[in-house]
Amino acid sequence: MNPSTQQQPRQGQALLGLLAACSAGMLWGTGALVVDVLVSRHGFSPENISFWRFSVGALVLLAVYGRQIDLAVLKSLWLTMVAAGAAMAGYVLCWFLGIERIGPAVPTLIALCLPPVLVTLIGLARGTEAPGLGLFAALCAALAGTVMLVLGHGTGIDVGHTNNLWIGVAFSVASALLYTGFTLVSSRLSVSMGPGPSSACLTVIAAVSTSLFALIRPFHWPDSIPPQAWFLYLGMVTAALALLAFSWGAARLSPSTLTVATLMEPLTAVLLSALLLNQSLRSSQWLGGALLLLSIWVLGRRQAAVTGKKVGQTPPSCDTPSP
Repeated sequence: MNPSTQQQPRQGQALLGLLAACSAGMLWGTGALVVDVLVSRHGFSPENISFWRFSVGALVLLAVYGRQIDLAVLKSLWLTMVAAGAAMAGYVLCWFLGIERIGPAVPTLIALCLPPVLVTLIGLARGTEAPGLGLFAALCAALAGTVMLVLGHGTGIDVGHTNNLWIGVAFSVASALLYTGFTLVSSRLSVSMGPGPSSACLTVIAAVSTSLFALIRPFHWPDSIPPQAWFLYLGMVTAALALLAFSWGAARLSPSTLTVATLMEPLTAVLLSALLLNQSLRSSQWLGGALLLLSIWVLGRRQAAVTGKKVGQTPPSCDTPSP
């Protein structure tokens, strides 16, 4: 087949991957408000929320994709899968623990803004990411927009508790590092096993990993309807559906584009706070949201162009007749 005839479908797949990654970020953004409600109003610990979130998500994904899991492929990737599942559980839990100590603003900035920088630097060092002014400008715009969005409501830090500040920052940096590692291996798992089966295996490992915290602080399922509904929402939507969308995007995007696209999470959380909690948005937040959306659009176009270029450079197959 002529490479030019393959270019347009491949570019379309890249743009669909971008849409999937943005959708994952949006779904995670809705979960931020739910977690805040469960912690502040119902007194659930971050460990408890993480465990039930991944457990419900694992059950849903196994019910849908369990029979599609190729055990031979899983056996060859089991070490990577275990490391990725544990990293996924760890970055979510560390983010929750950071929020528990110093509020949502600073942990969100560190946990979400540091990974795009790290994965881009790693990609440039390994030669898997093409350097360019467009990449640098889009990355800077995305990070600046995220900072403007999140800090629009203030940091929420009590400066009188320095120990909590440093502990919260440490948890947030740990979350960012674990998320970076998870992102870098997600594409391999998704391509090798498929987005659905790989997501199912990852959530099972994440649930098992978070269950270990029950040895320190016992878990319990809520005994009233509102928190039960929130737990089910977190598991089915922000764990199962969001991870499935993330994995689908990971198979089609570079890690840098993938991490920037998931910055839709703070944008979604801020907009929902304004809509549901009657919180007014500052002009800087509107500008930050516009910068973020523009950067995602630029990176999406860049990803599609790079994908099309790779298709155009693909050597002809052996059955192509010589001129």
